[in-house]
Amino acid sequence: MEVEVVVKKMDGSSVNIQDYGKTGKIMVISFWATWCTPCIKELNNIDEIYQDWQKKYGLELVAVSMDDARTSSKVQPVANSLGWSYLILLDENKDLARAMNVNNPPQTILIDQSGNIVYVHNGYTEGSEIELEEQIKKLIKP
Repeated sequence: MEVEVVVKKMDGSSVNIQDYGKTGKIMVISFWATWCTPCIKELNNIDEIYQDWQKKYGLELVAVSMDDARTSSKVQPVANSLGWSYLILLDENKDLARAMNVNNPPQTILIDQSGNIVYVHNGYTEGSEIELEEQIKKLIKP
């Protein structure tokens, strides 16, 4: 992943998103916002199968909030109340969203073990996580 953008973790510390593209793991980056009902639904549905995905595929999901400074204070309460086990990052200025050509959430980006973007999905309909898993399976070497 050739994107070098610094975003914030929930604790306020900064992290370069490129660090996540160099883990050697399959990465899913999900852009979402607290005001986006389809985003919440998608991340809830993925959360139900996320531990299974971690065991089967060794992947990591990073949920990137596109909430701006006015609504970013809602991110942690929403994530905590839903019990998400994902790393949540804040992209208040939408620098990362711009760098990755994300206009509106939800948008899901799949990154292979080498850091290449291999699949992008815009929007969410019930069952989109099944298509995402099919894409993840293609990255697993037999």
